Amino acid sequence: MTTAANATPAGQKETLGFQAEVKQLLHLMIHSLYSNREIFLRELISNASDACDKLRFESLHNAGLLEGAGDFAIRIAFDKDARTVTVSDNGVGMSRDEAITNLGTIAKSGTREFFSRLTGDQQKDAHLIGQFGVGFYSSFIVADKVTVSTRRAGAAADQAVRWECDMSDEGSGQYTVEMAEKAGHGTEITLHLREGQDDLLSGWKLKGIVRKYSDHIVQPILMKKEEWDQETNEQKPTDEDETVNQASALWARNRSEVTEEQYKEFYKHVAHDFEEPLAWTHNRVEGKQEYTQLLYVPGRAPFDLWDRQSRHGVKLYVRRVFIMDDAEQLLPIYLRFVRGVVDSADLPLNVSREILQESKDIEAIRNGCTRRILTMLEDMAGNDAEKYAKFWGEFGRVLKEGIGEDHANREKIARLLRFASTHADTDEEKVSLADYLGRMKEGQDKVYYVTADTFNAARNSPHLEIFRQKGIEVLLLSDRVDEWVVSHLTEFEGKSLVSVAKGGLDLGSLESEEEKKAKEAEAGDFKELCEGIGKSLGERAKEVRVTHRLTDSPACLVADEFDMSANLARILKAAGQKGPEARPILEINPKHPVVLRLKAEAGREGGRFDDWAAVLFDQALLAEGGALDDPATFVKRINSLMLEMSGGAA
Repeated sequence: MTTAANATPAGQKETLGFQAEVKQLLHLMIHSLYSNREIFLRELISNASDACDKLRFESLHNAGLLEGAGDFAIRIAFDKDARTVTVSDNGVGMSRDEAITNLGTIAKSGTREFFSRLTGDQQKDAHLIGQFGVGFYSSFIVADKVTVSTRRAGAAADQAVRWECDMSDEGSGQYTVEMAEKAGHGTEITLHLREGQDDLLSGWKLKGIVRKYSDHIVQPILMKKEEWDQETNEQKPTDEDETVNQASALWARNRSEVTEEQYKEFYKHVAHDFEEPLAWTHNRVEGKQEYTQLLYVPGRAPFDLWDRQSRHGVKLYVRRVFIMDDAEQLLPIYLRFVRGVVDSADLPLNVSREILQESKDIEAIRNGCTRRILTMLEDMAGNDAEKYAKFWGEFGRVLKEGIGEDHANREKIARLLRFASTHADTDEEKVSLADYLGRMKEGQDKVYYVTADTFNAARNSPHLEIFRQKGIEVLLLSDRVDEWVVSHLTEFEGKSLVSVAKGGLDLGSLESEEEKKAKEAEAGDFKELCEGIGKSLGERAKEVRVTHRLTDSPACLVADEFDMSANLARILKAAGQKGPEARPILEINPKHPVVLRLKAEAGREGGRFDDWAAVLFDQALLAEGGALDDPATFVKRINSLMLEMSGGAA
């Protein structure tokens, strides 16, 4: 996008080019969202409402910005002859640079990912565009030319800006900016309607759209009253204003007074989302602190979900006066997907971010909102498994972060976690820890899990062999965040969470006395072989011992009880971090032919014992998802041993 270094003189137009992403978005919006064309008015009204809220907040510190007009309002008008619809407000307005930034670019994290997901299917793209947020650009669904006249509150009358874009030629990709005069602060957007949009040139139609989508807006939405003209047989506007919406804070009403449809439309306003929310909770808290909370769980994850520094979606009001729209102190980071409103009766109107960080009142509100969201999710999980499965698919990995971040609610969060397991042996994460405990075998006192880079690596891990043979369920953890979870969640309802790939395997009463005696006997029989392998491997292995966790594989690697798991070490390495050095333990299966061959090699003069030992270790490393330091040597050893066994040259 091109911009000029200095503002242009009044009356002199400057032609600028849209950001490439904006051109693409405009094209998609015109063609993909046409079936939902009415949303243009909802979006423009929402933006106008936000502009009024922001000026109300700024005026707390500088009353002069109001210029003597303290009553905020949004006005809608239409002109049949000119075929225009105009939406205006007396909010904060925009300077020239702000107009170029807000109307000519998309300054939002996740932009690149958003465009990479577009498919060319109009129906699918419509949902994606709505999820990204349509805002001002929705004007072009119904208009081929848009004129914006705006003046920043506090700026002189001759410092207004006129922004205009004519999309009758979609390939133009340009707009003009010029300085102008405007008597009052705020923004006026005039839409020059496309052909076929004349039904919008009706007071009845526009009022119907307002009541359908924007009835909850706090500021009054004004239109001219209409009366029937006998001569022309049509409605004619009068000079008298009427308020079209209820103009009262929806969250301040009693729940019994708010319909489900109104709750959904308010969510679309507050979250700037195209889709309906998955669930919401609306409560008035009274006592030591008084506040109202209306909090929503979206139906889909936003594009910037994994940006922990992104703006949070909860708006803070004090006695219905807007304070800020990204009050991150109101909810912990692991609930950053929540949208909604909190309205406090106790905080001062001039509260700042610094005050919020140290406020005991905010801490109480934060705790209350967190508990309310977690309780809502518990109810959803218990009463609507299908809806909770959808929630988990969108936000499960974020919720897992709370295990390490929110000690006070760790048990609640643990009950909400869902995992894949060997019970169904699919990658669907639908097993709760309570489900696992309900299926535990008699005498089982531990919750077993395995971590890996991928689901298939976890499901096919050699560490599971004895558990599958005995029918013991194991949780299959393949999300990166799962290592964080199990490092902080060490027990659940009195049962320890234990990795099947760490420490010595002790199945307790799940093993018979005969099995325990056989283990002791085999450990003695293979003691000399374990020592030989350990000596051959040198520094590569911390210890070599006989295992009873394997039934089909010859060997596996395990981490010592207090060492870092191999999977976590790989994650840290991929992130450019160096973890503490920890050598693995090699466990061998005394019944496997490869191990028996190795035992025979140990007693044969001139045998290939070192090669067999190295291959055994490397295979175990590969089986658990590790990477070889020297793949070429591994391949040479395999080829050499294969040739020897087939009778070829060594």
